[in-house]
Amino acid sequence: MNSNKSGTLTMCRKAGKLVMGMDMVKQSCNIREAKAVFTATDISEKSLKEARFVCAKNDIPLYRLDMTMDDIWYSLGKKLGIMAMTDAGFAKSCSKGLEQIQTDKSEFDL
Repeated sequence: MNSNKSGTLTMCRKAGKLVMGMDMVKQSCNIREAKAVFTATDISEKSLKEARFVCAKNDIPLYRLDMTMDDIWYSLGKKLGIMAMTDAGFAKSCSKGLEQIQTDKSEFDL
């Protein structure tokens, strides 16, 4: 587990700038509140495809955290596989060094 990312997630949550769970992330993306979306390494393919679609539709970057759902649970006290940051500074800090997942609009006929 990357303690730097864990700390950023914790600070972001305490600041009220972390949106957790698929439904809330989708809503945040659709109203253009999310600055970046992050997924756990062990998220299901179906959930990843859904996240890719929402991010492609709304031009929001999608990143794969170097953390599993259990790592996130340990950091935040909530087991989840997807989250969004609504603060650009936190999103930029957390995305450094992470793999960006491609979200090609043509793949989804948008």
